Amino acid sequence: MSGILDLLNSDVGRAIISGTSRQTGVQEDKTSHLLTMAMPVLMKAMERNAANPQGAEGLLGALNSKHDGSILDNLGGLFSGGVDQNVMTDGEKILGHVLGGKRRGVETALSQHSGVDSGSVAQILKVAAPILMGMLGKQKRQSNVNDQSGLSGLLGGLLKDNSPKQEQSFLETILDADGDGSVIDDVAGMVLGGTKKRGGLGSLLGGLFGGKR
Repeated sequence: MSGILDLLNSDVGRAIISGTSRQTGVQEDKTSHLLTMAMPVLMKAMERNAANPQGAEGLLGALNSKHDGSILDNLGGLFSGGVDQNVMTDGEKILGHVLGGKRRGVETALSQHSGVDSGSVAQILKVAAPILMGMLGKQKRQSNVNDQSGLSGLLGGLLKDNSPKQEQSFLETILDADGDGSVIDDVAGMVLGGTKKRGGLGSLLGGLFGGKR
């Protein structure tokens, strides 16, 4: 799979970053930095939810219907003139289902590390959530996943096969944040340090966004 630099230089990656930046008024570099952390965090939360039958059933239902990947077919239209309010409302609902009571803590933790204010983080997550669901819907179809076991395997494989243990630890730390701002420490550098590693979260995102192989 491709790394994060390939992702950010791909047409799809640029469209998502620039479109989200325009939508929220956050600089593109900060938007890119935040999305690189936020999408794996949301995926990790989905993996947790899919570990029980009810959560898996709900996620499979969403991927089988509304979130089939079609949102990725016209990103130019999605961001043209601002993201449709229906998409933002959908993102709000997804975040509520995926993060539940941990949402505020997650947003605070992401804000602390990205330098983006928490209000803008919330807006960016609303945009990112439907896009991530669309990507998962596409992956689900390609992998012919139709049950809890397959879904858990898909989510777990996308994360664990491509993320070193220290990056997995970072995702868990973010999801367990209580909002007091103390969760961000040196472990964050393992994900987005000065050196962009091949593999890891950058590789995961690059592959999902259709970066060059």
